[in-house]
Amino acid sequence: MVRTVLARLAGRRSTLAVAESCTGGALGAAITAVPGASTGFVGGIIAYADGLKSDLLGVDAEILRVRGAVSEEVARAMARGARRAARADWALAVTGVAGPGGGSPGKPVGTVWLAVAGPGCDDAEARLLRADGGREAVRAAAVDGALRLLLARLEAAR
Repeated sequence: MVRTVLARLAGRRSTLAVAESCTGGALGAAITAVPGASTGFVGGIIAYADGLKSDLLGVDAEILRVRGAVSEEVARAMARGARRAARADWALAVTGVAGPGGGSPGKPVGTVWLAVAGPGCDDAEARLLRADGGREAVRAAAVDGALRLLLARLEAAR
């Protein structure tokens, strides 16, 4: 999956940045595990704490307070913020509840919001992912889901 995404980015001479919360750098690690990733991947921000989401990615503190870090609005803002901060063509964002604790009835463990921001998109596109399994399974599903979301956007933007 990563190789396909990187090939699509290279074909467009486009760059990618990421903003991660619950994946804690796993998305960036998956991308940089591929030799030559630096041709399209410019880097990422791991914003685990809400303060970093606000300070580094420009997520509105009021949105964090009202909607919570695991929300569509925050995922979209994270993607926009990563794109802006890195001056990248595309950006992915991941925020969720990986577990084993931290879940709630409205946002149980495995609830992950993914977002992508890119050219020709006034607002980032977000998707809700409900992942099963333990912490590592949720994190792996989030990485895969984010890459699939980007690939779908790249294919649609041909």
